[in-house]
Amino acid sequence: MECKKEKNLESCNCSYEPCSRKGLCCDCLQYHLASRQLPACCFPEDAERIFDRSFEHFSRLVAAKKI
Repeated sequence: MECKKEKNLESCNCSYEPCSRKGLCCDCLQYHLASRQLPACCFPEDAERIFDRSFEHFSRLVAAKKI
């Protein structure tokens, strides 16, 4: 399957600048799931910027109806 990196970058909200996985959604998802995290695109921008990508943080945001 062909990677659509340039198209993916249009909606990637990852604010970690040296990230080598930006636009490479398959790699990003695999990396974060291995660390019990979700990628930046699962979080609103204000929540993403604190770099807490844990399942627990995501759960708190859902419970607070912020997602």
